[in-house]
Amino acid sequence: MPDEISFGQRVQSVRKRRGLTQGELARAAGLSVSLVSKLEQDVITDIRLETARKLAVALRVPTTVLVTEPDREEADPATNDQWAPVREALAGRTGETAGQPTSDGVRDAVAAIRPALARNRFSELRPLLPALLRDADALDLDDEPGRQARFRALNMTAFILTQMRQWDIALYTLDRAEDAACTPLDGAATAKTRVWLLLRQGDLSAARDTAIRWADDIEPRFSRATNAELSLWGDLQSMIANAAIRDNRPGEADDALKLARAAGDRIGRELMTDPSTSRMFGPATVACRRAETAVIDGKPDKALAIAAAIPRDVLPPADMNRLRHSLDVAHAHALLRNHADAIAAMQEIRAAAPEWIVQQRYARDVLGRIIGRRRTLTPEMRELADFIALPY
Repeated sequence: MPDEISFGQRVQSVRKRRGLTQGELARAAGLSVSLVSKLEQDVITDIRLETARKLAVALRVPTTVLVTEPDREEADPATNDQWAPVREALAGRTGETAGQPTSDGVRDAVAAIRPALARNRFSELRPLLPALLRDADALDLDDEPGRQARFRALNMTAFILTQMRQWDIALYTLDRAEDAACTPLDGAATAKTRVWLLLRQGDLSAARDTAIRWADDIEPRFSRATNAELSLWGDLQSMIANAAIRDNRPGEADDALKLARAAGDRIGRELMTDPSTSRMFGPATVACRRAETAVIDGKPDKALAIAAAIPRDVLPPADMNRLRHSLDVAHAHALLRNHADAIAAMQEIRAAAPEWIVQQRYARDVLGRIIGRRRTLTPEMRELADFIALPY
């Protein structure tokens, strides 16, 4: 179909080829007939990826057959203003350095920032990044330690900007980080952030293609692979699964998860996958991704069963994999109308990472699902809705 065809026209075209009425499609997708009708008539054009996937499952096509453009949530104006100095630093508008920075100094600065990143203290990170980026820019790229130090600074910054929904500048920073990468594993580390950024924007095709390409490029030989190689490759496989299940490719998602699980089992523990970020990979991380896949696939009971088997002390409370997993648990409870359990899971996330949860559209979606099903809200629900900026 031509790119200019709208989402509604695509749905209508595939529905007619399948021989379905709007009512039959609505029942199969778990949506109202009114919504299907408005979508096909382009009365509603702001399409959520979750809705698109439900229609794709009912029509037995990949989600990307229907989706015409990414579904992304822009950062609020206050967040954009707060991160303006970092954007200016990346544009080279931070003044001159005092003396000549060294690769050791930049590497040490990255290491010093990591504890705040591991705790998701973005307000602590924000004032430190401009000077770090200025110093990294001044390093000699003909010097391998200098190049490696610049890569780490840029890769960390891109990861942080992705969490803050600074999409365009994050992509620009990833391009620069990839250009500074010294090894294929460095490139794969930037690819992981790129895939996650694309997934958060709903660009499933680009996310899936990027993850597959890099996973193929660094595929290890298990008999002699290092833990670093296994962790990066395994994490890319888990991202392939994430993109595939959202794109209604359950077989591909299952295959990728099996490969990720094999890598995690071979490592046998949670391992930091990239020294310039706080990301982990191991058996528990793979289990979290399996639960996530189950939730996306509309199997909340399965997701909660997987979650119940994951030891709570394996991942730190503020680890991003654990935080995202906790949102999946909240989502599963919300789907099952276990509203008290869902709210409890979200409050736990808030306590562990308040600056993280306010940037998560997923959190607003889960709470919105709960609120939409209730006639009255508890004071706790109202306060949480205010905190994560959910309109109600």
